[in-house]
Amino acid sequence: MGSIAVTGSVAYDTIMVFGGRFADHILSDQAHILNVSFLIDRIDKRRGGTAANIAYTLALLGERPLLCAAVGNDFAEYGAALSRVGVDSSRALLCDDIGTATAFITTDLDDNQITAFFPGAMARAAGVNLEALSDVEHVVVAPDAPDGMALHVEQATRMGARLVFAPAQQLSSLTEQTLTAGLDAAWMVVGNDYELEVIHRRTGRDVAALAAGGAVVARTRGGQGSELYIDGTVHHVPVAAAASVVDPTGAGDAYIAGLLAGLRAGRPAAVAGRMGALAATYVIEQQGPQSHTYTWDDFATRYAEAFGEKLLAP
Repeated sequence: MGSIAVTGSVAYDTIMVFGGRFADHILSDQAHILNVSFLIDRIDKRRGGTAANIAYTLALLGERPLLCAAVGNDFAEYGAALSRVGVDSSRALLCDDIGTATAFITTDLDDNQITAFFPGAMARAAGVNLEALSDVEHVVVAPDAPDGMALHVEQATRMGARLVFAPAQQLSSLTEQTLTAGLDAAWMVVGNDYELEVIHRRTGRDVAALAAGGAVVARTRGGQGSELYIDGTVHHVPVAAAASVVDPTGAGDAYIAGLLAGLRAGRPAAVAGRMGALAATYVIEQQGPQSHTYTWDDFATRYAEAFGEKLLAP
């Protein structure tokens, strides 16, 4: 079986927690001259980014994914952490004159957020050449610099790789040409209800049309589980119960990883979908998208507890 090349962002998330409410300090009728400052109670720096999150969970599930993303001169420690769990970060594009992408997020007691995003090295994603790789079976195109996403869709197509297209929050930044090319080439399309509705309105293709075109379509629905459209059949996938809901950031990335790992292992669609659901649950129980860890035995035991059936080792 060939390898998985995972494209998308690699980023640091700097989370600043404000112990009050933004609404108490922002005068809506004076927004045109806004000038506010918040004294924060806590600051956390976490590893994130779509490509790194997906690769991290793939590695936990026994894969050896290739991280194919642009990273900055502050990536050494991050790369070492990914390598320890089994991610091959040697194919990342190192930009030694700039930092890795960083999100600065201030959140209040009502979970409102004010975010500033510095793309850093991510802006150079088009410098990642997938065609320099060999024996690649699957290519994941996750949110990244738009020109990089366009290039990697094209390269995956020329390579004959199975494309997992998950544009998510970059949908609004993609051109019609890139979006259409990604959908046309996709072996699998992944999105939540909102994202798939955006695709429908922009392209005229609803979930049924995407599935009719031959792609596997995975629609995630938060607490309502997910649906997989494969070969004319709709599989309804329940959630795996969480011990607690701490932070949903990165849950969608883990779902993609679990689903892909299951399908690559030849598991039935419903089983692969439940693997995605459980992988997502591990994420939401921790602060940060890469704070969870487990062995295959841990995962299989919890799968049996969650879904009432055994999950055999790959």
